Amino acid sequence: MSGLLFIVAAPSGAGKTTLVRRLIAQTPNLVLSISCTTRPPRPGEVDGRDYQFMDAARFTALREAGDFLEWAKVHGNDYGTSRRWIAAERAAGHDVLLEIDWQGAAQVRNVFPDAIGIFILPPSMEVLTQRLRGRGTDDAEVIERRLLAAREEIRHVCDFGYVIMNADLDTACAQLASVIGAARLTFSCQRQRHPEYFERF
Repeated sequence: MSGLLFIVAAPSGAGKTTLVRRLIAQTPNLVLSISCTTRPPRPGEVDGRDYQFMDAARFTALREAGDFLEWAKVHGNDYGTSRRWIAAERAAGHDVLLEIDWQGAAQVRNVFPDAIGIFILPPSMEVLTQRLRGRGTDDAEVIERRLLAAREEIRHVCDFGYVIMNADLDTACAQLASVIGAARLTFSCQRQRHPEYFERF
């Protein structure tokens, strides 16, 4: 039995991380892939929980060894997903959720075309700007770069099967959970997870 693979992508500040954390906490048998990154930890972030933090030399060595299912350079930092970890979790029957950007999503779909893509949109660019400024973690120059990148990222929304507009956190979380639930109820998924039932007919 192989677990499902979900991809959640969004521009920085759209609320992706908050939604994903809430979803993981309330959804059985759904595990979050912890990305590797060369980005320094933000206040409150914990190595191994939020990201696998590492220096550029180690990241490059893993990348060159083919250890990453996908990797991308975002805002000057490298991010990557462990190919081995994903394979092991899916083989154990766990559904896996990747919280990555659109570039990484494209790489994952090349390897796993059955991956289910979900894109989180902010309600407007004005709201996105307010959220980025409200974080208090980035200076004005970084925020401007993130806003420019957000416009480019949003152009790739058509590459994803599902789109959720995060205007209200509770509503968006319920919609995200609905996508996970619906994917688990497809015929192919049910037949794989309950073969003894379908073998009777």
